[in-house]
Amino acid sequence: MAWDVFSFIGAAAFAISGAIVAMEEDYDFLGVYILGMITAFGGGAMRNVLIGVPVDVLWSQHFLFFVATFLIVLIFFFSKYVLSPWNRWGSYFDAIGLGAFAIQGAMLAIDLDMSLFAVIVAAVLTGSGGGVLRDILAGRKPLVFKDEIYASWAALAGFLVGLGLFKSDLALYCLLIVTAGLRILSVVFQIKLPKGKLQKE
Repeated sequence: MAWDVFSFIGAAAFAISGAIVAMEEDYDFLGVYILGMITAFGGGAMRNVLIGVPVDVLWSQHFLFFVATFLIVLIFFFSKYVLSPWNRWGSYFDAIGLGAFAIQGAMLAIDLDMSLFAVIVAAVLTGSGGGVLRDILAGRKPLVFKDEIYASWAALAGFLVGLGLFKSDLALYCLLIVTAGLRILSVVFQIKLPKGKLQKE
């Protein structure tokens, strides 16, 4: 049950996120649809390639494709009603999607009896991979490479799941709340990672 819930939350949140970014870049309907779908499913596809899961597993998620398509179409045709609330709440939905997909990726790696490091990598790729593809295709600097704390929360979630500290569905839901909450707090209070700079002569 937890796997399905996390898949639904992540796909829905990131489909909306990708569609909004495409609308901000003045893409046509096809561009909005493609960017929304890539954001929703790109991270999982990247994870599957890296950890050796057949990529064609992606195409079996019929219900999630329907959900993502419905939300993207909703965003495109009713943007004047949706964009204003999204600008206010978008970072929060994105945080929920990040947490959901990070935990889902970690769960998959554990089911495959992979190492702790692989679990963390799977969590980061699933949680932030779609966003990286979204930003690159939109001509933006990927959020994960900025000084904001983003992928680090996905890595933390993967680490905790990999240690076996969160096994039951209820515990995983609590971890989702914690991960999303930490991401939201880092946005609200502008908590950032330190930057490295080269001195110029």
